[in-house]
Order: sequence, then structure tokens, then C-alpha cells
Amino acid sequence: MPSPSPILTSHPGAVPTPEGDPSPGVAWHYGDPLGEQRAATRRAAIVDRSDRAVIELSGDERLTWLHTISTQHLTGLADRRSAENLSLDGNGRIEDHFVLTDIDGTTWVDTESSRGESLADFLTKMVFWAKVTPAARPDMAVLTLLGPDVLSGPIAEAIGLAADATVYQAGDLPELRHDDEPLGFWRVMPSLGDRGTTPVVDLVVPESDVRAWWKLIVDAGAAPAGMWTYEALRVAAMRPRLHLDTDERTIPHEVDWIGGPDEGGAVHLDKGCYRGQETVARVANLGRPPRRLVLLHLDGSSAYRPTTGDDVNAGGRKIGRLGTVVDHFENGLIALALVKRNVPVDTELVVGAPDSPDDAATARIDPDLYTPDDQVQPGRAAVDRLRGRG
Repeated sequence: MPSPSPILTSHPGAVPTPEGDPSPGVAWHYGDPLGEQRAATRRAAIVDRSDRAVIELSGDERLTWLHTISTQHLTGLADRRSAENLSLDGNGRIEDHFVLTDIDGTTWVDTESSRGESLADFLTKMVFWAKVTPAARPDMAVLTLLGPDVLSGPIAEAIGLAADATVYQAGDLPELRHDDEPLGFWRVMPSLGDRGTTPVVDLVVPESDVRAWWKLIVDAGAAPAGMWTYEALRVAAMRPRLHLDTDERTIPHEVDWIGGPDEGGAVHLDKGCYRGQETVARVANLGRPPRRLVLLHLDGSSAYRPTTGDDVNAGGRKIGRLGTVVDHFENGLIALALVKRNVPVDTELVVGAPDSPDDAATARIDPDLYTPDDQVQPGRAAVDRLRGRG
């Protein structure tokens, strides 16, 4: 478990994340959680995500090696570019989700705090004869900037953000101290918020500089915001999080983690062999995933507040699993859920125990973020043509 962040221990009004939260040691909010969300969507906010585990990969073969053991296509990844990536088990189920950035001859990886040690161990065991050295970097931390004002103006100038920066582009941060070499970088990430309208920029910086960067960015106009804000905007954008919105059976297609570095995905469908590829290819070409990710609007007036892992029921039968649950400043109580692929969008849902009104709440699927699953997979279409059905 990471040590409490220096922002949590020093910032007035900081309230830590709840016990058992997957982001330990950082602030849940600073006294006005819904106001912090408004600031993030309308102006700018900064979120302390220093619970993230950071791993450094050095060596000339770092990208070609990582390409062979993970789901993303990395052999052509340019300098100062980022990508999302997965590690799967032999059956194609998701074990790890991580973000990587290649900059100045080093690849930086960050992931959930609970998976940092195991991911570092896995990478180390997979080195064999490759010219690459994985190293855990607990001295590095992640800060996240949210809002329309982070891409231009004083905040962008403070971090040295390129005027034409695009999603997954990265760059060196300006020096904080003239007697040291620059250390740390910015990267532009996919937008969050309702319909993905809130820009996101991450900073990966030395832990010793977290307070200095925090003060610099707040002085430039960003409002302090807690993980509550980040989670609310993440859920509204239907961006899943490992072990909250996935379980031990989840495959990439179920949570829409398909796509290359320029598509916001973590699984490239046009690359060589990696562990779990057979399942990915079979679903992509011949079948459909058994479940799909949906955004639920929950009955906030119910006496029962649903929690992650609750059953999602329809007609008295379990049809899915509830993921992240969070209060959104405009949409009320919302959640992500994995439900059976063929559940109609207008199905009446009950979350919790369907036979006990005191332990259940009603829910509905957001129709605007629901895509009908009627596309014929390319492999299936080819088979149908061969059999005279296409």
C-alpha cells in the first residue's frame, strides 16, 4: 500500500479516499465534491493520482520486447507517444491494464497501485535475453489535469504543453530547478466526462516535486479536485477501470478495449502472437463477447445504495455485474455494469437482491451510450458466404 500523498497530508480540507478504495493514500475530495466536478468540466482542475504504480523500462529492445508479450502494437510507436495496453492470461482474460509512454529512450509504465508489484514481477520474469531492464519507480507520481482550460492559457504554459498536442502525445516538462536536468513529462489522454467532452492531461513527475507542481498548477488557475471527480467523469465517459469494472472472466471486447494507439484502445487486432490472442481473434472474427459494458442510471432515492460487485437483475434473474458506482454532479447516481450482450436497452433492471426491496434499487441503461449489437463479424460473414447464406 502506497504511503499517503504529500498533498493529502498537507492540503487544507483534504478527505482521504474511503477504506478499501482502489486509490489509497490520496484525496477523495477537498470539501466540495460536486463543485470540484463542475470546475473540472467547465474550467480546470488538478487531481492527485499519486497512488498509481510507476515502472521504468530501459534498454534498446524495450518496445519490440513489450510488443511480443502484450496486446498493443508497439514496434512502430514513435518517441513522445503514449498507448494503453493489456496483459492477458492464456484464455484471453484481462490480468493487467496499463498506460505506457515512450520518451527520450525510456518507456514509462503506470498502472493500478494494487497491480504494480505483480506487473513489475511479470515483466522482469519475461525479459529472458532481451535488452531491457524493468524497474519499479516508487519515487515517481501521477497528477491529472482536467478541463477545457488545461489545453491552452496559463496552465498549458506552466507545463510546456505543445499548442498542437493531440491525444497520446507526450513531452518533457519544464525544469523546476535550474541546477537539475528536467525530469518528468506531460501526456494528453482521451477525454472524460459526459460524452467525452472534458480534456485530460497527465503529468508523471518525481514524488519529491509533487507539491511544487501542484502549487504551480493551482496558481495558474486549476481547482484542487479529489478522486471522486476523476471517477465521476470516468464513469460518465464509459472508461472502465481494472478490477472495478472488470472481473476474473472479463475479456477485452466486453469493455471495448479494442483498438490501436490512435484509437483509444489497448488491443491491436493486427499484430503477431501474444498470450490470449486466440480468444481475441476468435471473438473479433467469428463471435461476439458474452457481455457488454453499459452506463446505468440508478435510483438515488432508494434506501439501498448499490455497490461494486452487486448483481444486476432483470425479470428476477441475474444478467450482469455492477462496476464503479459514483455520484455525478449532473447525472446523479450512475454506474458502469457488465451485462449480457443481448439485454435490450429498455429492460427494467434491479441492482442488488431482487427479492428484497430493502437491499435493491432500480436502474436503467443510458440509451444514448448504447450501441445495438447487430454487426456481422468479418469471419462470420465469410463463413456465411461460403455456405450460400451471404
